[in-house]
Amino acid sequence: MIFDIEMIKKVYGRIKERVDKAREVTGRPLTHAEKVLYSHLSQGNATEEYQRGSSYVNFDPDRIACQDATAQMVLLQFMQAGKDKVAVPTTVHCDHLIQAKQGASEDLQEAMNQSSEVFKFLESVSNKYGIGFWKPGAGIIHQVVLENYAFPGGMMIGTDSHTPNAGGLGMVAIGVGGADAVDVMAGMPWELKFPKLIGVKLTGSLNGWTAPKDVILKVADILTVKGGTGAIVEYFGEGAKSLSCTGKGTICNMGAEIGATCSTFGYDDSMERYLRATERGDIADAANEIKEYLTGDQEVYDNPEKYFDQVIEINLDELKPHLNGPFTPDLATEIGENMTKKANENDWPLAVEWGLIGSCTNSSYEDLTRAESIARQAVEKKLKPKAEFGINPGSEQIRFTAERDGLLQTFENLGVTIFTNACGPCIGQWARYKDPKSAPKNSIVHSFNRNFAKRADGNPNTHAFVGSPEMVAAIAISGRLDFDPTKDTLTNADGEEVRFDPPTGIELPERGFDVENLGYQAPHEDGSSVEVIIDPQSDRLQLLESFEPIGTDVKNAKLLIKAHGKCTTDHISMAGPWLRFRGHLDNISNNMLIGAVNAFNMKTNLVKNQLTGEYGEVPATQRDYKAKGVPTIVVGDHNYGEGSSREHAAMEPRHLGVVAVIVKSFARIHETNLKKQGMLGLTFANENDYDLIQEDDTFNFLDLDQFTEGKPLHLEIVHADGSKDEIELSHTYNANQIEWYKEGSALNVIKKENAK
Repeated sequence: MIFDIEMIKKVYGRIKERVDKAREVTGRPLTHAEKVLYSHLSQGNATEEYQRGSSYVNFDPDRIACQDATAQMVLLQFMQAGKDKVAVPTTVHCDHLIQAKQGASEDLQEAMNQSSEVFKFLESVSNKYGIGFWKPGAGIIHQVVLENYAFPGGMMIGTDSHTPNAGGLGMVAIGVGGADAVDVMAGMPWELKFPKLIGVKLTGSLNGWTAPKDVILKVADILTVKGGTGAIVEYFGEGAKSLSCTGKGTICNMGAEIGATCSTFGYDDSMERYLRATERGDIADAANEIKEYLTGDQEVYDNPEKYFDQVIEINLDELKPHLNGPFTPDLATEIGENMTKKANENDWPLAVEWGLIGSCTNSSYEDLTRAESIARQAVEKKLKPKAEFGINPGSEQIRFTAERDGLLQTFENLGVTIFTNACGPCIGQWARYKDPKSAPKNSIVHSFNRNFAKRADGNPNTHAFVGSPEMVAAIAISGRLDFDPTKDTLTNADGEEVRFDPPTGIELPERGFDVENLGYQAPHEDGSSVEVIIDPQSDRLQLLESFEPIGTDVKNAKLLIKAHGKCTTDHISMAGPWLRFRGHLDNISNNMLIGAVNAFNMKTNLVKNQLTGEYGEVPATQRDYKAKGVPTIVVGDHNYGEGSSREHAAMEPRHLGVVAVIVKSFARIHETNLKKQGMLGLTFANENDYDLIQEDDTFNFLDLDQFTEGKPLHLEIVHADGSKDEIELSHTYNANQIEWYKEGSALNVIKKENAK
């Protein structure tokens, strides 16, 4: 099935003129990412060369995708925008609210029982406003997008940080907060600081146990979790062309873990093969007519140092299989002896209790075939897994095809649990423990993208390591974190020493993809009569009320928390069991910052209430401040807000009365989310000023009435002993974003415009 073919033809019809004009304006050849960016300028043809890392630019994305956890808040906001229908093609995918516990059918039914209210809400709003709706069980958002909506040279935004998965099919696909999506759904341009460009040249080709996953695991090792911030990563070279389309998707997907705006590849033969295999031959034909406009200019790839801000080169012939972790996705270790050494030095458990395959990162047909080739060998060689084993297929189309082709039967013969076509353990939707907080220290391996503490199962003692599906399969069967399948043997049921052969995979199903029911529901042609009902007594859904402007006279603010070290969106607004409240701002605000470590006592969810002198939970303390009309600030370290795109991490502090978040540096999406909600997202001009902040401090903003683009703000810190420090705070707000602050939120600005 081809969705939105007329829109795609429109994009392809204008791309030559726009790219040629951009070349003329810049006076140089262009990267693939630049071609997509310049061909999606809201103004039309380029009239100037934008400065990477500094110019704010308005774009017109081609489409929007939302997953069910974030879609609730997106649609609640869009309902306030005063529009009858979305302005661009938009889809909602129900993949986050399904918990992995017993197996596919049981878990899906339990989700339908537990979350029917939310699913019905999403379905009704989709019908009313012209949004495509993918039902629970249809698949994981990013795999479904790759199979049905992604197209070379397109631009999309999505309310999930792993939206860049579509870069595997040549898109510039960017994860955003819900308020950004609402702008575009309402017909407004989408604003983005023009990204810097990182080029990754891939030479050679993958072999043996090395997989596309190892490419991004190595890049994460090189760039770290913040090395890609503010940049698009573009992969090129003969090594890039040798990768499958879904392999490219894996690399782009996990690019979110280096903080990149997105990652992408230029159009090539593997993308054409994938388009035709997913019954989108018309798009492949159209792309072939303009293929030189759907990849970077050859001069760029021949002389990358001249055109990229940073260039990395990786020889795929020499790349080794990796495991990254625990607790951070950029801590890379080559398999085998290196892992033994590092695990012993750091007291990581070498025994592996679970192996998990799937998620949006590695759930393609090819991924399943490579893992199945290891599972099949285990059956044939009479090996029984030492660890438990679970799989989440990426979509119903993949699951159905894999079942038809016998792949799932092989896994089942090995005792593997097949979970629903949904995110499951990857986002904390895993009923592994009754009481995760007191669960034991252990190690797991998975082919997911994130491995923050408590991410998968809620257990702070779970050491999670990220690897390729085939490596996860081999390690799960061996039960050892330091198992090296390239040379180690295992003892089978007959007492024989056996060794795995290298994995084999099938890029695309030989008999084509097949499915009985995609799980897609088209919206009503005319949704004007559709009624969206929210029970006022519901604890899952709550209509939004507009935020009042914070104003320019912020004095005598108190410190809510000074967060120590890594503070991701998981720390600010946990997922797992809290996902059920994603449509109810007040209820979910009870998880605000409960995972952040208080720098003054090194404990979580325990802060001092300066009004009473007592210590209490973070949300309760903040609610007391709000009830008494006392403004507060949050202080954080580097890369604050790393991880998921969830705007709840910005909306919760805003709802409870926090006026400013002041940190050493922000993750891109979270900084934008704070701006969209009318808050102050500021950074220390001198990051050592973080050390000046004391537990009993009071804060006065000195020049907030002069809040202007490019001009720093100043904060007076009044310590408990009466001494004072004045510090400078930097910001990246432009004139439009300052208007969001003045009006109380970006949504307030939209409502004001639509009311004219």
